[in-house]
Amino acid sequence: MKSLLGILSLFLICSIPALAQEKHGGAPPSKDVGGGHIPAHGPAPARPQPHGAPPQAPKYADKTGHPEAPHVHTNDKWIGHDTGRDDPHYHLDHPWEHGHFTGGIGKGHVWRIEGGNRERFWFGGFYFSVAPADFGFCDNWGWGTDQIVIYDDPDHDGWYLAYNVRLGTYVHVQYLGGS
Repeated sequence: MKSLLGILSLFLICSIPALAQEKHGGAPPSKDVGGGHIPAHGPAPARPQPHGAPPQAPKYADKTGHPEAPHVHTNDKWIGHDTGRDDPHYHLDHPWEHGHFTGGIGKGHVWRIEGGNRERFWFGGFYFSVAPADFGFCDNWGWGTDQIVIYDDPDHDGWYLAYNVRLGTYVHVQYLGGS
């Protein structure tokens, strides 16, 4: 009987860390989006959109199980970065007003978010803000735990793309300066 109680106690002790893990919600990730994949490069510049065409609401979930947010496939195909240079959501009157991010861009530079929220977050002494048009795409980001990679945005002056390694999604971010 004592050995049975000992085994049960050991089982309960081993299960406590799993119960204590932070939950971020959302659907389970697709095997070809997120899950630790880091794109080798940022997106290519978007092709110009035809003038006079009525704007349509974007659809990001291009396959079953993919997020309804801009994301990157594990073959490095960027989904959702196709509105081009004239997208008014990402217009800034004073691009780079806080300078350029100098902490390291691309695959070789993975950063852990240290705190904040979509209006202002930081890592390594660098501060960023998510574009208001992208607020809904980062609701399930872990603002004190998730790892991100910063990429240049080839279409929108003054913006970078912050790619969430866990989720495989990305948002436009503006650099606010460093300490």
